[in-house]
Amino acid sequence: MSESGAGRVESLDQESLGALVARALSEDVGDGDRTTLWTVPPGLRTRARVVARQGLVLAGGEVVFEVLRQAAPGSELHLLVPDGTRVEAGTDLVVLEGPARQILTAERVLLNFLGRLSGVATLTRRFVDAVAGTGAAITDTRKTTPGLRALEKAAVRAGGGVNHRFGLFDMVLIKENHIAAAGGVRLAVEAIRRENTVGLPVVVEVTRPSQVEALEGLGVPRLLLDNMSSDEMRRIVELVEGWTDPRPLLEASGDMTLDRVPEVARTGVNLISVGALTHSAPSANLSLLLEGTDR
Repeated sequence: MSESGAGRVESLDQESLGALVARALSEDVGDGDRTTLWTVPPGLRTRARVVARQGLVLAGGEVVFEVLRQAAPGSELHLLVPDGTRVEAGTDLVVLEGPARQILTAERVLLNFLGRLSGVATLTRRFVDAVAGTGAAITDTRKTTPGLRALEKAAVRAGGGVNHRFGLFDMVLIKENHIAAAGGVRLAVEAIRRENTVGLPVVVEVTRPSQVEALEGLGVPRLLLDNMSSDEMRRIVELVEGWTDPRPLLEASGDMTLDRVPEVARTGVNLISVGALTHSAPSANLSLLLEGTDR
């Protein structure tokens, strides 16, 4: 077994990002932005800015560049703050200069991406702040928007969190259904040890302390403590401290709210996985405002 990050996908390649943005633009624009075409004179150039309407952590800058590249070629874009920056309401985030028609047509897709990803980063930072000083890290899950996983996981990193596995291919996570099908937790772990010739990271989900006791001596590098009470987590932390094997990393999971994570972090676990970072983050409130035009 290995804790290497073999196979992990960190971000979208340019081709995949381009295809994602193209689908989003096609969905929104269809065969033409009627309002803009009928109200904005051809050839009109403008300067616009994207403004934060709330305090937020910015994420999604790379997507803004791609939206403008496709929808408003010839525009200039200035990202005023980098991803991961915490800003106050009223802060200018992006300045755009280019053809007014194309910038207005791109507006909603641009804001949708930027708002969604900044929302993920902002919520992540709240969780990270909640466990500050405990030594525990906040990590995401696979509960992501279909097609946006790489971008949402990048937003988690921008918010100060760390990424869990990207998909089913880059980590072995033995869950309760795998354990049941294999005939028990030890049998499941032994099967993985035989088959894992590529050295993927291995995590074993446990739901009670007795399962942890059964794993002693197997060299499991990481345990996922699923839906346990804080007292149960503390008991497992104490239990693995007494193992002669290297102490496994301990990850807490299940119903992790902002109110609960400080207490969980103080049990001594290393990681707290929070599905809400990506499945429940509200979009950040942003606006695009035209500042001037030039015929």
